[in-house]
Amino acid sequence: MEDHQIGPPLGEQLVREQRISEAEVEAVLEEQQQRRQQPLGEYLRTKAIITTRELEEALRNQRSTPNYRLGEILVHENLISDEQLQDALKAQHEDRSRQLGQILVEQGLVSQKDIQHALSRKLGIPFVDVSQFQMDAEAMKLVPEALVRKYRCLPLCCYEQKLVLALENPMDWEALDAVRFHTGLKVEPVIADKAELERVINLLYAAPELESNLLDEDLGMEETEEEEYDETASSDNVIVRLVNKIIIDAYNQGASDIHIEPYPGRNKTLVRLRKDGELRNYYEIPSRMRNAVIARIKIMANLDISEKRKPQDGKIDFRKYSMLKIELRVATIPTSHDQEDVVMRILASGEPLPLDSLGLSARNHEQLLKLIAKPYGLFFVCGPTGSGKTTTLHSILGHLNTPARKIWTAEDPVEITQKGLRQVQVHPKIGLTFAAAMRAFLRADPDIIMVGEMRDEETTRIGIEASLTGHFVFATLHTNSAPESIIRLLDMGMDPFNFADALVGVLAQRLARRLCPDCKEAYEADTEEIRELLNEYCYELIPRGADEDYGKMVRGKVLGDWEDRFAGPGGRFTLYRPRGCQACEDTGYRGRLGLHELLSASDNLKKLILEQARVSELLSAALQEGMRTLKQDGIEKVLAGHTDIHSVRSVCIK
Repeated sequence: MEDHQIGPPLGEQLVREQRISEAEVEAVLEEQQQRRQQPLGEYLRTKAIITTRELEEALRNQRSTPNYRLGEILVHENLISDEQLQDALKAQHEDRSRQLGQILVEQGLVSQKDIQHALSRKLGIPFVDVSQFQMDAEAMKLVPEALVRKYRCLPLCCYEQKLVLALENPMDWEALDAVRFHTGLKVEPVIADKAELERVINLLYAAPELESNLLDEDLGMEETEEEEYDETASSDNVIVRLVNKIIIDAYNQGASDIHIEPYPGRNKTLVRLRKDGELRNYYEIPSRMRNAVIARIKIMANLDISEKRKPQDGKIDFRKYSMLKIELRVATIPTSHDQEDVVMRILASGEPLPLDSLGLSARNHEQLLKLIAKPYGLFFVCGPTGSGKTTTLHSILGHLNTPARKIWTAEDPVEITQKGLRQVQVHPKIGLTFAAAMRAFLRADPDIIMVGEMRDEETTRIGIEASLTGHFVFATLHTNSAPESIIRLLDMGMDPFNFADALVGVLAQRLARRLCPDCKEAYEADTEEIRELLNEYCYELIPRGADEDYGKMVRGKVLGDWEDRFAGPGGRFTLYRPRGCQACEDTGYRGRLGLHELLSASDNLKKLILEQARVSELLSAALQEGMRTLKQDGIEKVLAGHTDIHSVRSVCIK
């Protein structure tokens, strides 16, 4: 076949137009020639995908690639003949448990790399370098370690509601079906090198038995021996693996905090994880390793390992030590007998939850949408540390985040990132406080401002001024209830007139334990239990000193509403109690759900704020306008079967 050329070569054309020089053309032609001579396997290794963006682009391109069977591909690539393919298919027919690729490899006709490269070239299946790819921690949670190790597969990320799974053989239907069945998601296979895949799996999922596999084998000594690991051993492979294992396990188990508590002498160091709001024992570290473990954590957090007399704070970017995109806030605190406790808060940089996924009641959800639709004002989310305030604020910002709005946030730390938000990490040591950040935002043409916490008079005053000049300001407060938040801000010295004018609403919230959906046990509640719930629910609705008839009327109205919304046939209520199974580690609870108290700043409430009314007066007015307290919202979620009254009482005072 003759070669036909239309027009001058591209290089000559570019030189003629003086866009590049002849020397540059020669250099490019030389590189092109080298690439043509490069074996496909080497090219795949050097040009393997390492970013999510590259992977998504490759998956989009794959759609236009025609589908072939593995045998057809290998024959087309001249790796095997038709006769060899038929012999292999005959062997597979005799033993259905063996895959075609496995048979061909066992017969010595092709290697596993030949199959990988052929599939990648002919089917367009992306080849991913898992050693450099930034894993999506949320995707890793979807597939249990047992499946990962059994099928030697690795969840990389989620793409268009599909789970991207790295395997040595992307046509391993047994593995794909198992993962698809467990996750309930469609699975998009990609190719990875076998050795790299096994290395990364072992790195991310360290040996499950720390004491037997990690300590005894590597140390080769008994606990009674005198040799001790000191700070200089903090880079030892055993210590590094141990610390990484603790952090990865804590994240995979959904823990929010890691507590490392050393004890003097030969006593072991206790590691505890806070899961679903409660601390649970995780592991005991041998006494000789405690100093090295703590030193390792301090090195990772850029803290002074020689300073043990005063508390230190730092942060760990775990991406430097693993494929997981996790940050940890670290606090060290000196304790008795010259020991140091370490507490690490896991800050998983995830995506914001949709507003519909926050667990708001229908009334609260509808009211919240109305409040945040206003063009300007001041809105607070309040609650104790770890009650989900930041998650809720980012869900609200995600709802408001459109190209038409400019949104600035000042946070400490930045836990959740969103495209479209301009997020600032405050640094009080250099003078970048919340107040300083807000003053800067006001000069940067904002529509919406979010402040991590209004903890002082200056920040609050600037927030009120910003909301009165046409901006919507969101902030958090550490207060117990929505009405108490108003009194707290007035006690800071805020002008009641400006504050009342600026306020849009206050959302108080708590996180209660959610009953495990796999094992929660249904039972029919008796009259006494419903009466007890009814009395707790109506405690704040019935004014002190009200006559008995009024109380009966209120209880009757509430009970009628419950029967319409929650009762079954005959007006009987089905409640649930914890039982315990393997999925919830026999606790009966798995995960948490939000309890909410939404106060809307109505004209009547603004009038009470101007009069500097007491908390009880604000609460009474809000209840009359339809607000429900945290405990009332929790009791409704008990009746809906999501939690039990013990969990609600544990986080709600009244």
